[in-house]
Amino acid sequence: MAKSANRSGTPRTAIAGFSIVEMVISICVMLVLSAIAIPTLMRSLRAYQLNDAATRFASMLKFTRFEAVRQNTQVNFVMQASGTGYLVGADSNHNANGLLDPTERQELIAGFATVIPSGAPAPTAILTALNTSTLTPVSASPSTITFDARGAIRTSYGGGVSSNIYVFYIGSMIDPDPGFRAVVLLPSGSMQIWSAPGSGPWQKVG
Repeated sequence: MAKSANRSGTPRTAIAGFSIVEMVISICVMLVLSAIAIPTLMRSLRAYQLNDAATRFASMLKFTRFEAVRQNTQVNFVMQASGTGYLVGADSNHNANGLLDPTERQELIAGFATVIPSGAPAPTAILTALNTSTLTPVSASPSTITFDARGAIRTSYGGGVSSNIYVFYIGSMIDPDPGFRAVVLLPSGSMQIWSAPGSGPWQKVG
């Protein structure tokens, strides 16, 4: 195939490439797509962080209950402040001092999703589902929940059987928009995980 020539008769070869206008348009399209995608990705990340914190919190409650049954004795679940978050774990050495020792199994619930003292939506749906009028929120530090050898809840270490339904609210103190999680602990020692958007209502998820 013959190459095209310019007026001087010199062969001219076409060079492929983008014009400035095409590059600007491409960049604009990328920016628009990024502006759409980033908020969706952030919502997914925040939801993951909330679910992860609630799951790890519930897992430590389950571990403490298992330890009480396995050792056939009472074991305290302990929640204590650590920086802007909380350490939660099992007081497996039975010193009942309400504090976690470095050698005891524990989890750090901190960062975006942590235990919050207030700000969660009203737990109307939870109360209705459990057929109760009262939940006992737990957020003070340190706090303890005592499991007995059957895995049920006691009023304190060495105390009597408890009838309280405890709830631990998990969310963000600075951004309520992604929603909240609630770990509900029943007197029998079993537990549930509930989820709610920023304004409610609550739905049981686990």
